[in-house]
Amino acid sequence: MTTSLKPAAAPRRGRPPPTSAGYVGDNTGRRNMHVLIQLRWLAVLGQVATISVVHSVFGIPLPLDAMLVVLLVLVAFNVASVLRLRIRREVANFELMAALLVDVAMLTVQLYLSGGATNPFVFLYLLQVSLAAVLLKPWSTWAIVVVTALCFAGLTLTGIPLALPPDHNEGLGSPYIQGMLICFALNAALLVIFITRINQNLRRRDARLADLRQRAAEEEHIVRMGLLASGAAHELGTPLSTLAVILGDWRRMPPFTRDPELMQELVEMQAQVQRCKSIVSGILLSAGEARGEAPVQTTVRTFLDDLVAQWQATRPGARLHYHNDFGQDLLMVSDSAIKQMIGNVLDNALEASPDWVQLRAERADDGLRITVTDRGPGFDPGMLKQLGKPYQSSKGRPGGGLGLFLVVNVARTLGGHVGAQNLPEGGAKVVLTLPLSAITLDFTEEEHGES
Repeated sequence: MTTSLKPAAAPRRGRPPPTSAGYVGDNTGRRNMHVLIQLRWLAVLGQVATISVVHSVFGIPLPLDAMLVVLLVLVAFNVASVLRLRIRREVANFELMAALLVDVAMLTVQLYLSGGATNPFVFLYLLQVSLAAVLLKPWSTWAIVVVTALCFAGLTLTGIPLALPPDHNEGLGSPYIQGMLICFALNAALLVIFITRINQNLRRRDARLADLRQRAAEEEHIVRMGLLASGAAHELGTPLSTLAVILGDWRRMPPFTRDPELMQELVEMQAQVQRCKSIVSGILLSAGEARGEAPVQTTVRTFLDDLVAQWQATRPGARLHYHNDFGQDLLMVSDSAIKQMIGNVLDNALEASPDWVQLRAERADDGLRITVTDRGPGFDPGMLKQLGKPYQSSKGRPGGGLGLFLVVNVARTLGGHVGAQNLPEGGAKVVLTLPLSAITLDFTEEEHGES
């Protein structure tokens, strides 16, 4: 049986291949466009309410037909924006800028039809500028500033005047002051609501970028480890082969054949040498230098049974309680990365609990779940928080903690998950979950062919 330290096997059916960092695309622009669409719907409702109140309550005449046409154009543009998001997910800075320019244009036309610069709602331009400052690149923001300033200047020269005297001496009794108060409250409320949501989108994006950088650093670390391991494997190959030949010769020599105790020790030495050769072969296989062992088609149950049998054969004193409850069997290719991953977890459990280790394999929905339990001292709380980070180890030796680091990266690249916890009765439990679509052959066709 070949073991390997390769980070992951290529995912097969049922899921899109991940990028090197496991993440495809950034939907921050899409989220921000969605915010603008929601704001535009509110603008439509607000304009309908404002026009109705001004025309019916205050009795101020308005060009209702023209203003209604502007509202219909705004509604059509918003519907088109919704359809565009369904067709293509990525939203660039230029599209956000174009959307804001359309909003500025529609606001300008409505202000032109309802008093021009004397309309108290002219200060809604500040809302567009504020959104641009948060959403757009600096040059785009300044472009919005220039456009809104030109629109404001144009409204001072043109615009259909309204019979709406300022009446500043009347205070809140003045319709103009009331309009300014409503405009201020509307600006403030919308800025708080939507800029808060936009900042949340930006924080989520920053968190994703930080995760991508962390994953890239971890993958670079794995590459360096692989290069080092590959060089060491080349150096170890020859002396291990020599030892295997010498031990084979010793087994035929009379001093060993006549002494059962010596023969038993010799057999154990051969098993350990064979295990070392298997590890070396796996390292070279992961580096693209196969040593005469091709992938073999098998089944999930057989793969697990053979893996456990090989692990126990190379660790004669280990007491492993094995339960294979996978159920209906599925075809798969014997994967050296998965072997190494499960072997690392078993080795850690055996080191923590030499007298009792349990492995249980189950089928959980469309995934393979492997649970390894031990009766050792458990994980330190700090290790559980940093599960899978390199050099996080409770063994107190330099270079420790790489086993779980490799386990987490193999599972993550296959689309799986690794969880660990301490048990109330003592000991620890590590749960590996792998999607069957990534490890089996024709899982999609076999399970969902009739749906």
